[in-house]
Amino acid sequence: MTYNKVINSWNRIRNSIIKTPLDYNHRLSKKYNCNVYLKREDLQITRSFKIRGSLNKISKIYKENDQLICASAGNHAQGFAYSCNKLNLKGHIFVPEQTSLQKINRIKYYGGDNIILKIYGKNFDECLEEAYSFQSENGGTFIHPFDDMDIINGQATVGLEILQDLNPDIVICPVGGGGLLSGISMVLKNKQNIGIYGVEPEYAASLSQALLQQKPIKIDNMSTFVDGASVAKIGYNNFDILNQNINDSFKINEGEICKELLELYQNEGIIAEPAGALSICGLNKIHDIKNKNIVCVISGGNNDLTRYPEIIEKALIFEGKKHYFIIQFKQNPGELKKFVNCVLGENDNITRFEYIKKTNKDFGDVIVGLELGDKENLENIIKQMKLYNYNFTKIDETNLIYSYII
Repeated sequence: MTYNKVINSWNRIRNSIIKTPLDYNHRLSKKYNCNVYLKREDLQITRSFKIRGSLNKISKIYKENDQLICASAGNHAQGFAYSCNKLNLKGHIFVPEQTSLQKINRIKYYGGDNIILKIYGKNFDECLEEAYSFQSENGGTFIHPFDDMDIINGQATVGLEILQDLNPDIVICPVGGGGLLSGISMVLKNKQNIGIYGVEPEYAASLSQALLQQKPIKIDNMSTFVDGASVAKIGYNNFDILNQNINDSFKINEGEICKELLELYQNEGIIAEPAGALSICGLNKIHDIKNKNIVCVISGGNNDLTRYPEIIEKALIFEGKKHYFIIQFKQNPGELKKFVNCVLGENDNITRFEYIKKTNKDFGDVIVGLELGDKENLENIIKQMKLYNYNFTKIDETNLIYSYII
């Protein structure tokens, strides 16, 4: 019955979406000694899989004079806006304050005069509550971004397309609210021996937390860096499906996500968003993948170019090539020159040098950012600072000051 509903959803939307390619990736296949295929939802209309669920839901239930409402971190809103414009419906869209300008501009472009955009809340969950309040006061139909079976059935059409092109051994998929993976898993579970894996940001791991507690649990102090997959509480429908269907879920460090995102751009010319690169990171987590056919779903490509300096920074830190210290410098002429000549290696660079406090006329505390030519040189730098009697503290994620300077 579930499979038939997915087929019906596919027939409902197939003429309004792109059947995205399943590209064989030579670099990743060679690196992991298997056959890696990328399901390119970054090439979808609105550059994200989200249009599938939005269009399926709205096409199924819309009434000409109905007022539609949605809340989204960006990609669902674009699919919702596109659907409202296509069907000439009025839509109210709520997005959180951290939504990138690139996504906001695309929402307006796809929706045109058919949508009204409202920016509210520090994260998706605050935005969602505001959207519910608006619906309670003004009426209308709420189109949930993931916790809705029509949305899930729409996203499940990604799984249908995968099976049309390949008989995979493993499918790896990013997880935020769980709409995409739960939909894909419903299709794949009918096939024996396909491993189904979810991948989510380390500091927004709502699925991993739910699997641990055996029910959806709201995450406190969630990071929103991976905005397309930063949901504090996985959907109830989504969890019920995933709890039965998937093999495992993995948490990925933000720096590793950034590294893979940059690798996709530099090697394949693929502009993915952070959530879109999550599935690639899953290749490092699964054992026994040699010679297997593996599909990594690139869920979206809505990335703002202004974010790349931060993305590069996080990737370098993850690779061990970027480090920060608080170092006490003597207030003597030539002290910086001495530091460069005596402490740093030939290919190491100072990328930040900022006084934060002059303790007295003889000494000053400085934030120093270093980019290393070789990550192995860190040990020698620390050794040399001790040798030349520098008073220093290395800053990492355990230091309170880290979040203020990185």
